[in-house]
Amino acid sequence: MSGLSKRIIPCLDVKDGETVKGVNFVGLRSAGDPVALGKAYSQQGADELVFLDITASFEGRKTFTEMVGRVALEINIPFTVGGGINELSDVERLLYAGADKVSVNSAAIRHPELIGQIAQRFGSQVCVCAIDARLDSDGWHCYLKGGRERTERGLFEWAHEAQERGAGEILFTSMNHDGVKTGYANEALARLSDSLSIPIIASGGAGKKEHFRDAFTIGHADAALAASVFHFGEIPIPELKKYLKSEGINVRL
Repeated sequence: MSGLSKRIIPCLDVKDGETVKGVNFVGLRSAGDPVALGKAYSQQGADELVFLDITASFEGRKTFTEMVGRVALEINIPFTVGGGINELSDVERLLYAGADKVSVNSAAIRHPELIGQIAQRFGSQVCVCAIDARLDSDGWHCYLKGGRERTERGLFEWAHEAQERGAGEILFTSMNHDGVKTGYANEALARLSDSLSIPIIASGGAGKKEHFRDAFTIGHADAALAASVFHFGEIPIPELKKYLKSEGINVRL
């Protein structure tokens, strides 16, 4: 494992101004006010925050710039924003509102050159390529529009291309594991981490503290992202970090 400390990242999925959480990308329930949650996570020792407008791509809306600004004022940790980012002006607007990085998903698969444009204009570190993938009978496939539409892109070749085009990080969500709390897709994570040189963020499947440990030790992930276990108070972040430290994982306390 590298000497860099592993990151714990709460993810706020936002729909119509409130934080929501589902299972396998459906059955959403409310989890509270994004601004208040963001502030609480920043105070509890989260390393970063991810904020996704989960219906933006689907409904063709722009991410809630105003809410991004309100969250940014309340936190002092790196802040990634995604949802409905289709062109450089979207990136500019969100960075101006207070985001540190942007996460591109559907638009990047449709127009891969967008990754290079963002990296060139704002730097690779600003561009997080989010990949929603599912293990189907014929292998791992990338999905668009919040998991509604299958593409012919395979997870591993697309992640490699995203790196080549200038993405600074890959945020990999396993749709099979999302919200079911049985652990991350560690085999796929390890394959991504071992074959790419940029950081891999694990997403989808956290249910207990051991799952975070496994994402780092078995999955070789650089960061682990979770939503419901944090939103509903099942795993307090300070407690999680103490546990990981006791397991020999380098985290910032």
